Amino acid sequence: MVDTEPRAITAEQFRRAANLMEHQLERVIVGQESLVHDVMVTLLAGGNALLEGVPGLGKTLLVRTLAEILDGSFSRVQFTPDLMPADIIGTMIISEDASGQRGFRFEAGPIFANLVLADEINRAAPRTQSALLEAMQEGTVTVSGETYALPRPFFVLATQNPIEMEGTYPLPEAQIDRFLYKLQVPYPDEEQLVEIARRTTGVDVPHADVVAKDAALVAMQHLAKQVPVADGVYRYAARLVGATHPDNGAIAVITRNLRVGASPRGLQAMISAAKVEALLDGRKAVAIDDIRNVIYPALRHRLILNFEAQAEGVAPDSILDEIVRSVPVPS
Repeated sequence: MVDTEPRAITAEQFRRAANLMEHQLERVIVGQESLVHDVMVTLLAGGNALLEGVPGLGKTLLVRTLAEILDGSFSRVQFTPDLMPADIIGTMIISEDASGQRGFRFEAGPIFANLVLADEINRAAPRTQSALLEAMQEGTVTVSGETYALPRPFFVLATQNPIEMEGTYPLPEAQIDRFLYKLQVPYPDEEQLVEIARRTTGVDVPHADVVAKDAALVAMQHLAKQVPVADGVYRYAARLVGATHPDNGAIAVITRNLRVGASPRGLQAMISAAKVEALLDGRKAVAIDDIRNVIYPALRHRLILNFEAQAEGVAPDSILDEIVRSVPVPS
């Protein structure tokens, strides 16, 4: 276990703890190295992640293992069409104290945990999905005019089935924008399937060890925010985000396929994730390559395709490829 004081954590302690966390995840999760890395980046940047993939690929196991590594509280919410907002954030109930006096008391919902798995989030109606908006953005929930703070650290990992599957609802655009990263969960190859069978069908099932407590993770998130960014890097990231807007008209593939481009939150997501990547790579400042590495998970869900692009099956990543090729690096 890495025992770090929140006020005294160094870049080397950050990197060592992050590497240990990834190693523990990989003890349980077969393959998916890129997915594990990106989930770690999201967590250390203080954001939330949206994972898309068909059922049965280990998305639930990933976040449960992450909770074991951090020794934090874990909560799972299975989203269904009949789920209500109060089932997530909690509700006011009538209670009686020791003297027999009755009054209203807030009964906290499953959102009050360090790591929250919103499983199959797009199977619930948009109203219920939107119950997570305040929690993901502000770290609080408001019930009957009273605001309650969520525990720190707080991390939402939501899974969604591909939108083409039966019984799914598209996520509200405002909610999609609250996810720092959207990650694709690929299907394992033959060797990975064999290894999954070896690890999970025997007597000894692998488990992860605790690596960092809550305070250490908060300290790591705080250190990541302090990584310096040069003005040219800020400008390059801003140009990439600006290029996603059809109104600019600079890139033909954008005006042809997009209805709405990335919001300023997309820029914030890129910078926050790039700072973590720099620390993990042992560097003291963000580089242009860091921005290029994070643009896909940070922006792919923020590109709103028009009807024609959706009908033709245009992939957001292909649009981002063209943006990266077309946008020059500031001198």
